[in-house]
Amino acid sequence: MHDLKRSPTRHRILLADDHAIVVEALRSLLSESYDVVGVVPDGRALLAEATKLKPDVIVLDVGMPLLNGLDAGERLKQLLPNVKLVFLTMKDDPNLAAAALNLGTVGYVLKHSAASELLKAISEVLCGHSYVTPKLKPENWAVREARAQQFSKGLTPRQREVLQLLAEGRPMKEIADILKVSEKTIMFHKYHIMESFNLKSNAELVLFALKNGLIST
Repeated sequence: MHDLKRSPTRHRILLADDHAIVVEALRSLLSESYDVVGVVPDGRALLAEATKLKPDVIVLDVGMPLLNGLDAGERLKQLLPNVKLVFLTMKDDPNLAAAALNLGTVGYVLKHSAASELLKAISEVLCGHSYVTPKLKPENWAVREARAQQFSKGLTPRQREVLQLLAEGRPMKEIADILKVSEKTIMFHKYHIMESFNLKSNAELVLFALKNGLIST
């Protein structure tokens, strides 16, 4: 079988999604036109692999474990300024699409869209143009900044990390190990988040994380 990874002219794509069936379908679809150089199941693995593999395009989910796609994307733009991002997600939320667009030239495609739309999004970002699925794109993107701010809800980057990991049900010690801080620091962040946003229980904390796009249902 011909080894597509040896082609010097094809663009390199890294896939990031925690659903094995989705990944295999994407690999099969994209391998016809691109070199799929790697697959990762979560946002933190994505940061590590992307810096090693240096792909041209990353196709990533928004709702990934350990670190969601939007926060991972923001870090990737700092680490690899020229990489192109195409978000492939179930989340038909214009606030999330707006937050994605704030990262620069990106694609935002829904998972239930036709495969041809994903291919179009990849082609567009490689040409330097953003692409948002027509199912979401409002007539006037002048509201984009306000929508993006609605997504962030005033959380700091560290609070977003802690909130996501707490909402995923991870123990304090595991979260502390992942973020390389003390358990007391995690407890402090949890207390501050719950106080700031008037959250009374872990269930409310999880719902808050869901509304902010940090975890998936």
